[in-house]
Amino acid sequence: MNEVTIIGVDLAKNVFQIHGAAADGSVVFRKKLSRAQFQRFMVAQPPCTVAMEACPGGHFWTRELSRAGHVVRMISPQYVTPYVKRQKNDAADAEAIVEAATRPGMRFVEPKTAEQQARAVVFRIRQKLVAQRIELINALRSHLYEFGYIAPVGLQHLPRLAEVIADEASDLPQVARRACQGLLDQIDNLSEHLDALNSQIGELGKEGCTSQTLQTMPGVGPVTALAIEAFAPPMESFRRGRDFAAWLGLVPRQASSGGKTRLGRISKAGQHDIRRLLIIGAMAAMVGACRRGVPEGTWLGKLMRRKPRILVAIALANKMARQIWAMLTKKESYRDPASAAA
Repeated sequence: MNEVTIIGVDLAKNVFQIHGAAADGSVVFRKKLSRAQFQRFMVAQPPCTVAMEACPGGHFWTRELSRAGHVVRMISPQYVTPYVKRQKNDAADAEAIVEAATRPGMRFVEPKTAEQQARAVVFRIRQKLVAQRIELINALRSHLYEFGYIAPVGLQHLPRLAEVIADEASDLPQVARRACQGLLDQIDNLSEHLDALNSQIGELGKEGCTSQTLQTMPGVGPVTALAIEAFAPPMESFRRGRDFAAWLGLVPRQASSGGKTRLGRISKAGQHDIRRLLIIGAMAAMVGACRRGVPEGTWLGKLMRRKPRILVAIALANKMARQIWAMLTKKESYRDPASAAA
């Protein structure tokens, strides 16, 4: 019987499909195992390469199987899809994972540590609470608008709506008042949770050396630093800063052919959370620079005179990404280019 050199795993919550292949690609076994059976089987298996899709649970199993002596490779699901033969099922998926993992030019996902995943949980929960609070505020605004009470968009205008609900002399029906008060209580509760999470993020930002280094850059705060720590792979995995900016999707999308280079808008193919926060941070940095006065001869000054504001923000975010790569690989704090040149 041929020796197994690679095992493809189609992950699931309860039932795992595995596909074992030899060095020449021939099938050694196909198995469907329960969660407990899968763990016992992989621990008993001689060390080999294990390939799986980067999906929920993938990073956990990467750590578990690495402890058992296996070399684990995670692949983005979009790179596995072309290797699925005809009908899609668990067995076909596991076989496609093996096919994809054996390609010489395949790109693999860097596994995350438990600490990185913990930071990602904090970031995602904060993101969800912010979205829920915005949804409730908009619902409250729309309900009160039915009775002629309006307020501009934004959390800062919430007290105006609260005054209407609290005013017993207003013509707001009592039934609607009680229902709207319930929404207001939920908004207050979410705000308390968000304040606690923001405090936790602030404490995390003071703990890590990486986070403190990142926050020396204008436009990068505790939330952006947390996102980079949680979602970005080690900077050493990128050859240069431009590769990190491209991984974030902060580069033009190409439609080049026949030796002609055609560049369009940014690709948006990378990590959208970090990309969004860097663009927001770039716009904040631009506002601060405008207040201080941007010298006309600088890169930013020239760009702001010729290009739309959002395009300048994206270009600045691209530059920030390259600077972040340099800061983390060289383990240096941010240095203002103007001060360095002087």
